[in-house]
Amino acid sequence: MLRLVQELHLRGYQRLRISPGMSPSGMHWRCAIAPVTNILRRHGALIANHAAPAAQYSSSDPNFFEWPDTTHASPSHLAELFIERFPSLLDAGRGSDWLYAGWYVEMLHLTYPDALPIAYADWELPSDQLATVGSERRIRIPMPPPGEG
Repeated sequence: MLRLVQELHLRGYQRLRISPGMSPSGMHWRCAIAPVTNILRRHGALIANHAAPAAQYSSSDPNFFEWPDTTHASPSHLAELFIERFPSLLDAGRGSDWLYAGWYVEMLHLTYPDALPIAYADWELPSDQLATVGSERRIRIPMPPPGEG
């Protein structure tokens, strides 16, 4: 999922952002992909309007976005499908956002190979950085740049 967004950034959609977190049970990692216009100004990884369009993923489903043809898809192939199947999100996400794209590459570096970033959960999270799950390492991910929502 995270590499899919990196692939979209490489293809000119740097205004797409992630909003990652945990399900209420704490069992599943979730990640929404939304344009920067639907990400909070006060927190660069939280959705501003949950009624606005966003692509929703949950690790509870072995398929990406509940698409049955994606179980073993590569990030590049997922990007092709995402571009084909989410045209309105792509229109809103087209353009440069080098500050976020740079932050994103650093986040991927910090979390590789065993951690996932989270911005929300049903437990207390730090307010000055993104938390992670999946790793025993203590990882400090700086907050992403503010959104526009």
